Amino acid sequence: MQYAIELYYDEKTESKLMNLAQKIADEKISTKFLEWKTRPHLTLACFNDVNEADCMEKLKEFADSHKVMPAYIGSLGMFNDTKTIFVSPVMNQGMYQFQRELHESLTDFDASGWEWYCPDRWVPHCTIALTRDDEEDAFFRASDLLLRNFEKICGEFTSIGLVKITFPVEEIFTINLSR
Repeated sequence: MQYAIELYYDEKTESKLMNLAQKIADEKISTKFLEWKTRPHLTLACFNDVNEADCMEKLKEFADSHKVMPAYIGSLGMFNDTKTIFVSPVMNQGMYQFQRELHESLTDFDASGWEWYCPDRWVPHCTIALTRDDEEDAFFRASDLLLRNFEKICGEFTSIGLVKITFPVEEIFTINLSR
C-alpha cells in the first residue's frame, strides 16, 4: 500500500481552495480532483509502505514539536506532462526545514520511487485540477478559468496527516500542529 504525509490548511483557506476546484467542476470542465475526495494540501512525503501505528506516533511527536505556519498562496502552476494544475505557496527556509525534519523523523519507511517528494527535490504544490483523463481542451479551459479567478490567499498550515493513496484517498490520521 502507498501512503502520503500531507500538510493541511486552516478551514477558511481550505474552503477558498475547494471553491476553485468546484468552479472547474461547475463549468463541466473536470471533476477528477473532486472524485479523489481529498482535502487541499501540500504533500510532504510519500512512502511505499508504513506501519500505520508507528507512523501515527511519530506524527504526534512531530506535530507537538512544530508550530502552525503562515500559508501565503501566491501563484498558479502546471505540470504539463500530467495535466495537473495547482496553486503554490510562497516558500521560505522554515518550510523547507519543516519538510526535511519530517523526512528525518520517518526514515524507517521506504520512500524509493517518490524522489520528487524528498528534500532538495520537492516541488510544493496544492492540486486544484487533474485533467489528464478529460477532453483534450480541459487542461487549457481549466487553466484559463483559474487564471481569471485566482486571487492570492493568506492563511495558515495548521495540521498534518497520514493518508492511504487509494481512490478515493483514505485519510487515516490527522493531528494539529502546536500553537
